[in-house]
Amino acid sequence: MALMKTIILILLALVIALNVTAKEIPDNFFNALHQVETGGRMGAIKGDDGKALGPFQIHRAYWQDSGIVGKYEDCASYEYSKRVVRAYLKRYGKEFIEKEDWQSLARIHNGGPQGHKKKATLPYWEKVKKHLDKNKN
Repeated sequence: MALMKTIILILLALVIALNVTAKEIPDNFFNALHQVETGGRMGAIKGDDGKALGPFQIHRAYWQDSGIVGKYEDCASYEYSKRVVRAYLKRYGKEFIEKEDWQSLARIHNGGPQGHKKKATLPYWEKVKKHLDKNKN
């Protein structure tokens, strides 16, 4: 019995330590990114001189950083790409998810882990914001 309690406490501690976030990224945020990245198109869309793939225009390094199992080519799928974006933003923007800071998250998606600090990502945010404003839940 004592061993079982110890195991349960260890598992509980692991769950707490690995807690990525209590909040989730809403669909309207993904919809806004999708509109900005590809105008809502689906499939194996290539962009950025062939360096980005799919509805969210994911680069290979971004996909690798996400830690999502699969092949890079799977980024042609909307649902797979959405999982990649979610994992990437949870990795690099966990605190922004908690604060519902969509600007910082959009800028990280566009400019990498420190994208929220780059002036170059501000115009991207303005585009995303327009779509968020149109599609408020």
